Amino acid sequence: MRFAIATLGCKVNQYDSAVIESRLLSSGMRRVEFDEPAEVYIVNTCAVTDRADAESLRLARRARRLNPSAKVIVTGCLAQARPQMLAASDAVDRVIGLGMPEELIRAALGQDSAAERVTVVNLRKQKGIALDSPGVTMVGQTRAFLKVQEGCDRFCSFCIVPFSRGRSRSTPPRRVLEALDELHQQSVKEVVLCGTQLGSYGRDLDPPASLAQLLEMIAERSAIPRVRISSLEPDELSDEIIELMAADDRFCPHFHLPLQSGSDTILRRMRRPYLSAFYRELVLKIVQKMPQACIGTDIIVGFPGESTDDFEQTVQFLSDLPLGYFHVFPYSIRSGTTAAKLSAKVEQGEIKRRAKIIRALGEQKRRRFVSRFVGARLRVLLEETYDSQSGRLKGYTRNYIRVLVKAPDYLRNQEVEVRAAGLLGDGLAGTLV
Repeated sequence: MRFAIATLGCKVNQYDSAVIESRLLSSGMRRVEFDEPAEVYIVNTCAVTDRADAESLRLARRARRLNPSAKVIVTGCLAQARPQMLAASDAVDRVIGLGMPEELIRAALGQDSAAERVTVVNLRKQKGIALDSPGVTMVGQTRAFLKVQEGCDRFCSFCIVPFSRGRSRSTPPRRVLEALDELHQQSVKEVVLCGTQLGSYGRDLDPPASLAQLLEMIAERSAIPRVRISSLEPDELSDEIIELMAADDRFCPHFHLPLQSGSDTILRRMRRPYLSAFYRELVLKIVQKMPQACIGTDIIVGFPGESTDDFEQTVQFLSDLPLGYFHVFPYSIRSGTTAAKLSAKVEQGEIKRRAKIIRALGEQKRRRFVSRFVGARLRVLLEETYDSQSGRLKGYTRNYIRVLVKAPDYLRNQEVEVRAAGLLGDGLAGTLV
């Protein structure tokens, strides 16, 4: 029996999809691409914007057209936040909320009740997190993702995630270390620790813990050679974490710190718990401790009330900081959030114009950062797949620069030393040393 998965949204959603895929493969099913005929289609949805809602339904309808008799299952954040809306679509057979992997696997295998249509639990009342897998590797990659935290206790005015993913819940350190040991036995060379609000790790545990304590345990007890940290809220990146990562070579010097806006006025409207001066000091502190660190960020443009002056402040703020890349999000209304009720909406054409300016600046920043390493000797973890255009193996440096290398197959999933010969796209071309 064939299955296909389409995933919208963040790294945590990608992790969840990889777990689902692994479980279905071990059950004897065969994975195909989403545009191919299958008996089961799974849409792992995002609920960040109303536009994401439309895309989720579009994918479900596409699956129905590909095979009218297939079972179409919708899961993810939108399934958790608006299950009845999805269930009202003729293209959807089953709606299964978050945190229910066993239910989803049973549904895909046809072992659930035919009468069931919607299965969702209230995640705001849930405590604890079950680690569904010791870690998962995305198709074509060698690094594994390990979700150590789930949920969010923040209520930024633009975000519905606290409602869809529930309160912050953590996996105990002992289980995380066991999972890392299992991944090491599978010859995994890099693990990305991820979570919805990763910086809140451990606050819900008894006794409480912290992300810094978890990293310290990993440094002392784990044999994984490369550990990468996924997105962290700026005010949750402590001096202790920075010191730990600067002192231990196994921690990749790569930080993703969502800024959202360089205007203090807009940060307050977004209900972000920091102002631009704090963010600037944090970035400069990281660069002082780790000069080669890559620091990326998220930016929302066109947030309600964002004046021309607010936008220009953001452009100037970003221009002045030593950032490596941007993820740019044109503001789109998310029903159910405070921001959806705010006045002074920015016109769509102006939002597109502003997004284009920030993206162009982000490309300049990326090129400037990558150019610093032309001619340098870098350690690159080669992945399983080749670049389709150049025929070279793809890989990433510890500070998150993509490098294409002419290398034999036996070096896949190996960290090799490479001399960066020059720029290639948004990364580097390298030769083996």
